[in-house]
Amino acid sequence: MAVSPGDLNAVEKTRNMSAADCFHSRNTVLQGQPFGGIPTVLFLNCILWVVIILVYSFLRKAAWDYGRLALLIHNDSLTSLIYGEQSEKTSPSDISLEMEHKDKGFYSWFFNTITMKNEDLISKCGEDARIYITFQYHLIIFVLILCIPSLGIILPINYSGTVLEPNSHFGRTTIVNVSTESNLLWLHSCFSFLYFLTNFIFMTHHCLGFVPKKRHQVTRTLMITYVPTDIEDPEIIIKHFHEAYPGCVVTRVHFCYDVRTLIELDDQRRHAMRGRLYYTAKAKKRGKVMIKVHPCSRVCFCKCWTCFKEVDAEQYYSELEEQLTDEFNAELNRVRLKRLDLIFVTFQDARMMNHVREDYKYIQCGVHPQQSSVTPIVKNYHWRVTRAPHPKDIIWKHLSVRCFHWWARFIAINTFLFFLFFFLTTPAIIINTIDMYNVTRPIEKLQNPIVTQFFPSLMLWAFTVILPLIVYLSAFLEAHWTRSGQNLIIVHKCYVFLVFMVVILPSMGLTSLDVFLRWLFDIYYLDQATIRFQCVFLPDNGAFFVNYVITAAFLGTGMDLLRLGSLFLYSTRLFFSRSEPERVHIRQRQAMDFQFGREYAWMSNVFSVVMAYSITCPIIVPFGLLYLCMKHVTDRYNMYYSFAPTKLNEQIHMAAVYQAMFAPILGLCWMLFFSILRLGPFHIITLFSLSTLVIAVIITFLASLMGKLQRVPLYEPEEEMETVYDMEPSSTSSTPTSLVTLLPWPWLKHQEERRDKISLTVPRSTSERKKNVRVNPASASSVV
Repeated sequence: MAVSPGDLNAVEKTRNMSAADCFHSRNTVLQGQPFGGIPTVLFLNCILWVVIILVYSFLRKAAWDYGRLALLIHNDSLTSLIYGEQSEKTSPSDISLEMEHKDKGFYSWFFNTITMKNEDLISKCGEDARIYITFQYHLIIFVLILCIPSLGIILPINYSGTVLEPNSHFGRTTIVNVSTESNLLWLHSCFSFLYFLTNFIFMTHHCLGFVPKKRHQVTRTLMITYVPTDIEDPEIIIKHFHEAYPGCVVTRVHFCYDVRTLIELDDQRRHAMRGRLYYTAKAKKRGKVMIKVHPCSRVCFCKCWTCFKEVDAEQYYSELEEQLTDEFNAELNRVRLKRLDLIFVTFQDARMMNHVREDYKYIQCGVHPQQSSVTPIVKNYHWRVTRAPHPKDIIWKHLSVRCFHWWARFIAINTFLFFLFFFLTTPAIIINTIDMYNVTRPIEKLQNPIVTQFFPSLMLWAFTVILPLIVYLSAFLEAHWTRSGQNLIIVHKCYVFLVFMVVILPSMGLTSLDVFLRWLFDIYYLDQATIRFQCVFLPDNGAFFVNYVITAAFLGTGMDLLRLGSLFLYSTRLFFSRSEPERVHIRQRQAMDFQFGREYAWMSNVFSVVMAYSITCPIIVPFGLLYLCMKHVTDRYNMYYSFAPTKLNEQIHMAAVYQAMFAPILGLCWMLFFSILRLGPFHIITLFSLSTLVIAVIITFLASLMGKLQRVPLYEPEEEMETVYDMEPSSTSSTPTSLVTLLPWPWLKHQEERRDKISLTVPRSTSERKKNVRVNPASASSVV
């Protein structure tokens, strides 16, 4: 297709672009080196990775079992009962004994991770871990298939071009080396669309694995908000549903209370109880035990100060337990007045529950639900009705953050983040700021490829960890009600931020979202600035991102194992601990939930980088495969040894699927930009690239729409999931505290009996037994 003279001039202007036009002339980010400095960066990253593995192999056991915290999880506490058993099939103690004889060597953990069966991992970490590693399997196989055309077809075509000089080793492997008059560019456009279709098939196949072999299990419980807090009799709620929905049988109504302080006091009380039991048993064997109780007693060895005096350990923890029990009882009496406008209603079967939920589906659109004689009391026209999340998924202490306060907090936090990253979006602007003060001048004078290539990729990786960390931590301040909602907002915010920060803006030579929006909407901005899409196709730009993927594969996965922030926090808590029971308690409570949202976002970000440059710079594909394999091994280890299992819904996994579907679209966009800049906007290859991009966007949109329109399978009685919502009140008779009456479900009876046996192993005095909180089951059921 012919190109007009005006268009030809525009194309010729872009061909004269250089790195200096895209980046600061003194910036060390894009300094041309033989083969883009890739061999040097690869060598240095391999050395650093080996060093990190050696250090971690030493620290995981020497540093107070830091690398095995997930095997030390203590379930015998109130919060563990709230969230349920950590493993539905195997208790942590059994797992610890089973793995102890396998985990004796210096590197045994590494080989155990590789040889670990998926069944063992899923048995301990749950169904979400299965979906997560299956997602990684699909990406690994997909990128492995991509290596064949990328290295066997596209790379030879690029290298056979004659546009660049023969001494431009890395540049000859990119699409820039192919002549614009060559028909071989058709292969690049076709393969970019073929990559999208292949990825779409793989992600569709992965989505089928979300559904178990049997049909979905369904719960019979609804979560209802905006219920008047002056309703104290559950019979009123039951009467409303009986009259408004004839045939619907309500079996349980659970009122919710603000128990944040109560849960904290109970944890502290149980911790003091374990300390008393520990030192009572030790005193029987060795006599009285003296300890220092000041947090800084391990720092200062002076015995002259009163605060550093030694005290009787058994007496100290006995008095502390009595004090905390008194505070617990006082808070227990106050918490009955802290009703929340939230209830859980359990129906006889799932069909009834779905019927009620459908009636409230469009209440926000002004469609009123069924009424009853108690409607003026229950005010059901204000209710918001949703399916109850799994008990392990709910963050109970956040339920008290309600309505206006939640939205005010959410808006304030995200407004601050927006203005923070509006002008500080990419590592490039930070490096440019450093250059303004001549900090990198000595580095430039060295002209050493080790510095000029490894340092920029290291900086990019470091800032892709530090800056999104702020986004990640902000989600915890937003006080989401469920872990699924928290992880979902993390995966979306982190991924969008990472893609802009790592892929889009640096590829175009832009430094911040501010510049990007000005370039996008200000029609006069291009007359005053030199920002062009040609920056995407500079050879050094491709090498820069190859180096980034290499750094993420070695240094990134190594630091995922080491987790310096968590190690620092863990060491600090142990350093300021006052006694051995407290140190044991810290070890057992240090393991955090595995953050699927964060890991999905970072993995999808690197995958997007690989797919964006898979056509223009095909040598990045094998390094992307290396990253995914190392990431998979690292995550297997972390999920089993370092993090506590997490119970989520499938929305978080679907979000990762949508992000993986979006990644090849970036490659299509890059191919379209190349065609417009090098061939002209009306060239036949440009029109073909535009058509494939539009088709890909439509397919992705329809796929996501179909995913959202999926409904729960039809009701099957034998496949209902009995959760703790559905248990009978009689199971609470052995509960040692009346906190059960203030939470939306009873405890598991065998766990309480086990804890009672533990608490009775050491006799207590009469005054202490009086402090033990017991509640008549009749009074407990009256509150519920």
